Amino acid sequence: MEMTKSFEDLKVWQKGHQFVLEVYKMSKAFPREEIYGLTSQFRRAAVSITANIAEGYKRKSAKEKLRFYNFSQASLEECRYFLILSKDLGYVENNKKQTVLIQEVSKMLNAYCQGILRKINN
Repeated sequence: MEMTKSFEDLKVWQKGHQFVLEVYKMSKAFPREEIYGLTSQFRRAAVSITANIAEGYKRKSAKEKLRFYNFSQASLEECRYFLILSKDLGYVENNKKQTVLIQEVSKMLNAYCQGILRKINN
């Protein structure tokens, strides 16, 4: 793994942050009645992806790091569903950009966790 000075140096966090910004942009167009529903839930879950990466970054033990990265993965899956729901409800016509971003974050986060697991098992 590369040496980093901050969670902001992690490529997975950077890509996740791009996703969060896209979710905020996209959800601005959701109906007003969703402000306390889907809009709030979607934004909270998206922010949770990167917040848990940031929190896990400073954890000392590999097990603790993995715990927070797993929280991040769970929030990512929640967002994956919200992308589907947003499209199915007709709130967005095209969520391809967000879908691609979330797939990239998922792959990167999985690889990052696998790297930590390899370190634990060696």
